[in-house]
Amino acid sequence: MLSLKDLKKLDRDDLLDLVGLETRRTTAETTLPALGIFAAGLLVGVGVGLLMADKPGQQLRGDLRTKLQGGQDKLVGAINSARGTETQTAATGSTVPPGSRTT
Repeated sequence: MLSLKDLKKLDRDDLLDLVGLETRRTTAETTLPALGIFAAGLLVGVGVGLLMADKPGQQLRGDLRTKLQGGQDKLVGAINSARGTETQTAATGSTVPPGSRTT
């Protein structure tokens, strides 16, 4: 059996261990290691992909730049399209897009 002096020396984790419990892990303690492993895997994957590329560096960078620019243009177009639809809806006073109402 534990004496009173021994009980005073125990910390919270020791007491919980005595009764068969443990402290609850916080979200950060669970999420941060997973994100770190994901980021490391992502970097390794990118590195291997670049090493295995069948194009020289300058040509590969040019292709990546072109694809990123094209993606950026598509994103801007989608945003402008959404804003145009939003403006049309606000102008007509309707919250439901035309043609989607049921009678």
